[in-house]
Amino acid sequence: MFTTQGIIMTLILGALAGWIASMIMNKNAQMGAGANILCGIVGSFVGGLIYGLFSDNPTPSTFTQVLWAVIGAVIVLAIVNAIQNKNNPTHTNNRPRR
Repeated sequence: MFTTQGIIMTLILGALAGWIASMIMNKNAQMGAGANILCGIVGSFVGGLIYGLFSDNPTPSTFTQVLWAVIGAVIVLAIVNAIQNKNNPTHTNNRPRR
């Protein structure tokens, strides 16, 4: 079902997509390689679902797959950031006025 080459390519492309998304969202300094890979793989799944909703092409090019993986990873990072900021209000800029 899964080949070694397929798993390695998933990890490499997931890391690439997660790294690009972390740079877009200004989270690159806070994320390590493992977080980039995880974010890229989850983002690839999310991006693939979105691509499937808007396109009738069942076999996109590799560039299109990476592009949608990055878009999905940005969405995943935005959701994670929103959850973290909601749970930790000390990181907001809501300072009392003097």
